[in-house]
Amino acid sequence: MPVLPPKLPHTGTTIFTVMSALAAEHGAVNLGQGFPDFGADPALLQAVTDAMAAGHNQYPPMAGVPALRQAIAAQLNARHGADYDAERDVTVTAGGTQALFTALQCCVGAGDEVIVIEPAYDSYDPAIRLAGAVPVGVPMTADYRLDWAAVRAAVTPRTRALVLNTPHNPSGRVATAEDLRELERLAEAHDLFVVSDEVYEHMAYDGTPHQSAARFPGLRGRSFVVGSFGKTFHVTGWKVGYVAAPPALSAAFRRLHQYTVFTVHTPTQHALAAYLQDPAPWQGLAAFYQAKRDAFRAALAGTRLKLLPCEGTYFQTVDYRAVSDLDELDFARWLTTEIGVAAIPLSVFYQRPQERGHVRFCFAKRDETLAEAARRLASLG
Repeated sequence: MPVLPPKLPHTGTTIFTVMSALAAEHGAVNLGQGFPDFGADPALLQAVTDAMAAGHNQYPPMAGVPALRQAIAAQLNARHGADYDAERDVTVTAGGTQALFTALQCCVGAGDEVIVIEPAYDSYDPAIRLAGAVPVGVPMTADYRLDWAAVRAAVTPRTRALVLNTPHNPSGRVATAEDLRELERLAEAHDLFVVSDEVYEHMAYDGTPHQSAARFPGLRGRSFVVGSFGKTFHVTGWKVGYVAAPPALSAAFRRLHQYTVFTVHTPTQHALAAYLQDPAPWQGLAAFYQAKRDAFRAALAGTRLKLLPCEGTYFQTVDYRAVSDLDELDFARWLTTEIGVAAIPLSVFYQRPQERGHVRFCFAKRDETLAEAARRLASLG
């Protein structure tokens, strides 16, 4: 047996898989992993069937079906005042994770440093390490705001890129216009690439605007902007996303993309292109999820769980220190096995686990699912 190369030797099974398996074993309501338990719009599902029946079943262009790229560019340009060219600047990807992975592979290399704002989605770190680069974690403030003094202090001559995520998973915070202007100044001063994870772009609440890197000229010219149709249209298993980037970055991205996945499921792309002709589904997404957020928060208000701000995404973070002194992973396990509700500990989203007594619930669930979870959590008093 030949010896395997030591790639990601310290990486195990993701916390999402672990907690979902534990939830299934104990019959718990799974508010851990971030996926809806309700179906997509029947019109979108029918559009896939129609596309297959129309013969759209062979390889599409490597960068994506032209009509879908045109719809993506039109939406981004209209919403953010950008000037993306559909043919040149937009690439359809196998979900947001592949988009993030490929963007990082093409803009950083051996010995480079990449600033990662923590807590951070768990795919960033391995993608950076597989590029031979070094992730540099910079924690957010105590109330999960971007700590720009700490970010500036983390920049070294080897810093090559920064990963931004807004709306932010797992905290539910949304970056402000001043945050993006600060990033713009920093990126221009140090000539950094920006990988902007915006997969929850349509989920910002209470009138809070989503501030995209595409909106700021100094960022747009150096950023890979990542989106996800799986998140937007409740079809996470379809794994269809996109990257928008200026010509030189898009060309570099596509060189790797063509040898990673080459392209993405053809009939789904045609269906999404047709579905996007009506903006109502994504325009109504914030109100749809805000209603779920508000109902879930109201149901937990009588417990000893402290609700932290949720400005976006479909995640609600809570402080459980009035309930237990267990560390976050042990509390999440106890909550799953004893109370019957699965959550995700925030400590796993750091390079060096930090114990704040916080766990994350996903409220992208049917009303009856959330009501049952709230009923069980009410036993916490």
